[in-house]
Parts: sequence; structure tokens; C-alpha cells
Amino acid sequence: MLDIKFIRENLELVKKAAEDKNREVDWEKLLVLDEKRRKLIVDIESLRAQRNKWSDLKPPNLKTGLTEGNKIREQGKKLKEEIKKLEEELSSVEKEFTTLMLLVPNVPDKSVPIGKDASGNKEVKQWGEVPKFDFKPLDHIELGKKLDLIDFERGVKVGGFRTYFLKNEAALLEIAVLTYAYQKLAKKGYIPLVAPSLVRGFTLFGNGQFPWGREEVYHLEKDDMYIAGTAEVPVTAYFANEILNEKEMPKKFVAFSPCFRREAGSYGKDTKGLYRLHQFNKVEQVIITTNDYENSLKLHEELLENSEEVLQDLKLPHRVMLMCTGDMGEPQVKKYDVETWMPGRNAYGETMSNSFMGDFQARRLNIRYKSSDGTTKVAHTLNNTAVASPRILIAILENYQQADGSVVVPEVLRDFVGEEVIK
Repeated sequence: MLDIKFIRENLELVKKAAEDKNREVDWEKLLVLDEKRRKLIVDIESLRAQRNKWSDLKPPNLKTGLTEGNKIREQGKKLKEEIKKLEEELSSVEKEFTTLMLLVPNVPDKSVPIGKDASGNKEVKQWGEVPKFDFKPLDHIELGKKLDLIDFERGVKVGGFRTYFLKNEAALLEIAVLTYAYQKLAKKGYIPLVAPSLVRGFTLFGNGQFPWGREEVYHLEKDDMYIAGTAEVPVTAYFANEILNEKEMPKKFVAFSPCFRREAGSYGKDTKGLYRLHQFNKVEQVIITTNDYENSLKLHEELLENSEEVLQDLKLPHRVMLMCTGDMGEPQVKKYDVETWMPGRNAYGETMSNSFMGDFQARRLNIRYKSSDGTTKVAHTLNNTAVASPRILIAILENYQQADGSVVVPEVLRDFVGEEVIK
């Protein structure tokens, strides 16, 4: 959520940001409600001051007659009723105002390319060489069946569409790559967490998934709880409604969680294999830091470097994409996607997303900190996928396959898997 004062003072900027992110906002109604809200607040405070003044005149403060006392009581009662009426009106206006405010997207950084969709994204770097096979490579679905690593048929039987079983070395590979990334970041000083997947609704409004992406989220209606699609949701809300100390910031977390997504609107796209699933496991990086824009941009680059290091340790070729305005999401100030080469697709596929949110999420979640000058400020938040599985297994299986149909285990994962080659 943006600050309404910032919106009033930078109206053309926020209008353009919404347009560039393909979002419509009723600006006229928002500003009218804001004006009405502010006037009601002033009127209520004025009436409260009058009521307090009349209250001071009540006995035993003054020795008044019965008539005068009744007059004071009647005036106090009248003011109380007027205040109640205005408070009810303010509550209604505030509700409508907040609903509109939640639909205002964040303002992108000046470095972000303007574009309507993914075609406007910009490649900023590549790492590694795309493998050239002297045989016809198999995709991960064929490798999974050949080596008895993935059972899609029984997965669908048990759990329905986009469900799977990982078996044998594939199950060990998933635990290995998640553990490797988790330990790597913990050694860098990131606080390890195992995050809940079951969350309250305020966390999803807080991280900016609601109201826009509600159809993506599983809702347990009986309990009015939601199942998170990423550890970003619970971990960003970790300090909701708290005031931190600037000396203790930034707060850096590495969190493991099972993740669940409905994948609404993706039917007919990536329907086969392990690329787009309803359930997966992820190691997420989350940072809560001070409201220092340039420092936050540096931390954004740090998160990107962490993700790239994981892929480089795995020796997987990849590229980094700077997302354009129309493909970056509503809460983001700046976003990178890391895409890893997947021979079965003969293309790069997204494996990590890296986002800087400014104070957008923290303002929604009321995460603040006491600064060194004694003032209270709204924090900045950032998040990044360290690694998500089984999607990363697509790249591992397909890039490490051999002519005989076997798959070499990446060196950094061999101790955990217990084998050098899967065959």
C-alpha cells in the first residue's frame, strides 16, 4: 500500500505506474473519499474537544443549580450522539477508502523497462554454456519414467491433476538441493525458519497477493484460513504490527515451506511434467530492512547473487531477466527472474524470482522501526526464491543426462544422494 500523502503529492506518477502495470484505479473516487475522510476526522476531533469542555463543567467542578446541571448533561448527550453518528459515517468511508487503496499498485524503479507483458522483459546477464548433446536428449518426463524417478500416473490417481510422486534418487535429489541451499544461506547469516503454510487472510493482503491474486490461493472456508503459495507470505508477516529497532536491522531469513497454488488461469500451459504444479517445496529468502532506498537496491542484488550462487554451484546454465512493468506484479518496485536452461523445453525456464517491494508490504502489515533519530518509520521488504523443487529437478535431470540414459548427480549433492550416477 502506498502512503495516501504520497499519492496526493505525486498523482501523475502513481497514475502512470498503474497504467504501466495494466491496472485500473478509480483515482477520482479515491481522492474524494480521502478528502471526506480527513474532514470527518477533523469534525470528530472538534466535537470531542467541545464535549470535554462541557464535561469539565459538570458537578462537582462547579456548584450549579439543577437547571444548569440539566443543560450541561443535555449538551453532553447531544455532542455524544453527534460524535457517534460521524464515527459511523467515518467507519463506512474508511472501509470504502481502504478497499480502493488496496488496489493501487506500487511505483516501479526508474531502471524497470516499460512493457505490457513478458515480451518487454530485458535480459541483463547469462552464466554458463548451454549443453550440446551428441545424442537425442530426453526430457525429464522420459528420464523420470526410464529411471523410475517420477510417478505421474499414481500421483494423479491419488491427488488429481498436476500431482506427482517423486521416487528413489529423485526424492533424495529434492531433499538434497533444498538442504544445500538452506544451509548455504544459514552460513551467510540468514536466520533459518520453517514457516507455516496455513495462514490468516491478513498475511495475503499484507504481501499484496490479495486482492489481485485471490483466485490463485486455496481457501479453507470452514476455518477461514488460507494455504500459502510461498514462505514469503508468513515470513513477511512475521513482524506484523511490531516496531523494530534500527540497530537490529536488516532482518534476514531463509525459510523452508511446502507451497500450494491453484494455478488458476494456467490451464493448457505447462500441463505436463514438473514445471507447473499445485504443490511443491521451496527455500525462500526474506529481508526486512530500513527505509533506505539505495541500500535496499543493494540488498536486492545480494538476494540475486545468492540465487545465482546456488545455480553456479550446481553448474546449471542460466540467465537473469529484469522484469518489465506489465510482468512484474503489483507490489514490486523492481523484480528479477532467474531462468535456468531446460533442454527438454529447448529454452530457459523460470526457477527463481527476486523482488524489492519498498514499503508497500510493510505499510499494509504495519511493520515499523525506531530509527536512530528517534522517529518511527515504515520498513522495506524484499524476497527471493533460493530454490524451488521439483522444478529445479527438471534442469538437473535434463542437463546432467548421459547418452546411455543415466543422469550424473551434481557434485555438491552427491554426499546426500549417496551416488554419483543415477542409472
